Amino acid sequence: MNYKKLGSTDVDVSTICLGTMTWGEQNSKADGFEQMDYAIDNGVNFWDTAEIYAIPMREETYGETENIIGEWFKKTKKRDKVILATKVSGPTSKEYIRGGGCSYDKKSMSEALEKSLKRMQTDYIDLYQLHWPERNTNFFGKQGYEHDSNEKNWIAFEEILENLKKFVDALMKLVLLKSRLENKVVCWLTHH
Repeated sequence: MNYKKLGSTDVDVSTICLGTMTWGEQNSKADGFEQMDYAIDNGVNFWDTAEIYAIPMREETYGETENIIGEWFKKTKKRDKVILATKVSGPTSKEYIRGGGCSYDKKSMSEALEKSLKRMQTDYIDLYQLHWPERNTNFFGKQGYEHDSNEKNWIAFEEILENLKKFVDALMKLVLLKSRLENKVVCWLTHH
């Protein structure tokens, strides 16, 4: 397997990324487990999912792919072998996704992140992404976008970046706290 650095980080990711969006709808949990086993056995360490998967989006299967990944992590104890990417849903008319509407304010992103962590039975996500733009633009086959500077039905991107920075800062505090705790335990064990 070939590996490359993830952006400007020192994290090595496989050049093949395991897509998971069909698990829980078009593919079963058993299929997902088989694909995850195969991926790990063949050096594919980069996996992509999203809170809205399985696809097509339905309330009954919302978050199911992340649940399947979480069950696999619990069963195999191989979370540390995976570089896990997931995404917070963009604005939607689907009310079962945090009431619908804009999705990138601090409250919505916090709720989405907490639920993804819980479903995937992990305490960290390696790459957290915005699934699609919150502002009007050309996407999902729409063409002919014209910018309207008076458009206000979206969160300013600077605020979104600040929200994401708060998640990173909170994670770094937890990592530091965990490291300090582990050091204290090691010191206690060596002296007792």
